Amino acid sequence: QVQLVESGGGLVQAGGSLRLSCAASGRTFSSLTMGWFRQAPGKGREFVAAISWSGGKTAYADSVKGRFTISRDNAKNTVYLQMDNLKPEDTAVYYCAARYGVGLGTETTQYAYWGQGTQVTFSS
Repeated sequence: QVQLVESGGGLVQAGGSLRLSCAASGRTFSSLTMGWFRQAPGKGREFVAAISWSGGKTAYADSVKGRFTISRDNAKNTVYLQMDNLKPEDTAVYYCAARYGVGLGTETTQYAYWGQGTQVTFSS
């Protein structure tokens, strides 16, 4: 069983930055592909970024490419999402997710484990 706990959300202004963290329980973190998804009010949950077990491969949604960076520290059982140059459309609840298996998943159905989410709100 894998448990995920996100942190780091909050209010952000135009062009601002935030770093989200996701701490995972268990001894198998280094075997997991990790992902970040987000869900804006009234919309479905969408893929943001994913990272392979080693950190050697990453994938990003087009909407965040060049602004967001996913990384992981297997010694700390933690995955991060550095978000720079934030925009109003980035307002959402951000979820950390984990999966076993080969390949970087970009669909919610590919992930078996989910955190409770952390809110990121754009403040004008």
